[in-house]
Amino acid sequence: MSAFSSGPLRVERAHAKVNLLLRILAREAGGYHGIETLFQRLDLHDRVSVTVNDHPGVLQCDGPGMPPLGLGPPEQNLAWRAATAYCDAANWQTGWQIAIEKHIPVGGGLGGGSADAAAVLRALEALCPKPLGAARLQEIAGSLGADVPFMVCDIPLAWAWGRGDRLLPLPPLPPMAVTLVTFAEGVNTGAAYGAFARAREASGESVRAWAYPPDAFASWKRVASLAANDFEQVVPTLHSGVAAVLPVLRDEAARLRANGHVAMALMSGSGATCFVLHPPEVRVDVSAPSGGTVVRTGTS
Repeated sequence: MSAFSSGPLRVERAHAKVNLLLRILAREAGGYHGIETLFQRLDLHDRVSVTVNDHPGVLQCDGPGMPPLGLGPPEQNLAWRAATAYCDAANWQTGWQIAIEKHIPVGGGLGGGSADAAAVLRALEALCPKPLGAARLQEIAGSLGADVPFMVCDIPLAWAWGRGDRLLPLPPLPPMAVTLVTFAEGVNTGAAYGAFARAREASGESVRAWAYPPDAFASWKRVASLAANDFEQVVPTLHSGVAAVLPVLRDEAARLRANGHVAMALMSGSGATCFVLHPPEVRVDVSAPSGGTVVRTGTS
């Protein structure tokens, strides 16, 4: 990383997430689908450094999680947009420089870009002479993307609905291991939503209202009994890696459950990352298909 000009500095961890439950609800008038989801934070994280001074905005990204072709124009990056949105909302005439050390795979349903944006918001809130407060920070986060409100709260487990901007923080569960299979090529979220909408329309399936008891997410055993991701109905047709690895991970989770362990296998978000959540004392040995990588982490 190149050194930036001096000034007040804040360093934040930008944690990845997985969705332990993801239901796609009706399409809204504006074209967006509502969702309901259970977010779980992971140990896997990017490192985000934010400096404020009188110099123009700069975004610099590096690290093992960077894709070969980079991240595209800085102004289109969620972290850049987060900094701009925060300073506009705070009427704060400051320059800023952002350095991101990428460890979260890009475009894989782990929320890496959203996590970086949330880390920038938290950093600027800590550095701002007149902080905006938690409620306004949530509003800005919600304008940036469905995962950002959860990540800006810096909480480990939460139930979310609407566009992901309505949150119910939940008591954290005991640490578990997470074995991820990530891919160099992700899944376009818009394409995944479109495929799901077409499949739902073709099947004639109505949007189902789900009801969960108060203790639905009070233990890993309860969570495992409910774990599901609606995107799994269509994404395997869009991504050969998911089609290859998801059945293997499901078989591995079933083997663990047959041996008395709590385990679940899912795809996170709209993909392409697939994972097995399992007890820390149990090692999951899986091979990634061509273009894939196995990453071992845990819940945070």
